[in-house]
Amino acid sequence: MSDVVLRLEGISKGYNQGLPGEVQVLRDTSLELHKGEVVALVAPSGAGKSTLLHIAGLLDTPDDGRVEIDGQVMTGLSDRRRTIARRQDVGFVYQFHHLLPEFDAMENIVLPQLANGAARGQAAARAQDLLQSVGVAERAHHRPAAMSGGEQQRVAFCRALANAPRILLADEPTGNLDPATSDQVFSALMKLVRETGLSALIATHNLELAARMDRVLRLQDGALSAAP
Repeated sequence: MSDVVLRLEGISKGYNQGLPGEVQVLRDTSLELHKGEVVALVAPSGAGKSTLLHIAGLLDTPDDGRVEIDGQVMTGLSDRRRTIARRQDVGFVYQFHHLLPEFDAMENIVLPQLANGAARGQAAARAQDLLQSVGVAERAHHRPAAMSGGEQQRVAFCRALANAPRILLADEPTGNLDPATSDQVFSALMKLVRETGLSALIATHNLELAARMDRVLRLQDGALSAAP
């Protein structure tokens, strides 16, 4: 059995931005993400890394090509089936945490589990375990405004993993933090990923962080290549 968790084949995507012709963001782009592998995605601003992550995570659809998760073709599924697959198989982390401000840390992690059918007690226990694993259990009942940026992002990691996805997609997850906090938060993320056996594709501008991952891919001119 293949250990490829995520496969993109021949992905192309363009946008019409009100200018003559279409702006081509991705051109016949392919990648494989293996079980337990952590891959850095390095790209200059505007190169299309967010578009690539959104297509990989079933938030957007390609113009051409296909997306597979665990060997199942996702391209062409109904919106409902894509939503279910995204909820169960994929976790997202963004540069800005996007936590719900009216809920505390625990509730932010419990809510996606309830949406996925988990019992409240089970969801709360998992939330507590996740918060403990990244060192912010004491902030469980604090709302985002009462937490530091690093604490908020750790909670966002926990929320992304709440439903035990197979794949983690992260778009500049430490880009909004100072260098010292960035290193601490990235270490917490890597600890979570390694302990859970996740496969992760992490976009970053930070080449030092990228070097700590299993391999590095560069996205430029719409195409992916392995970093030297």
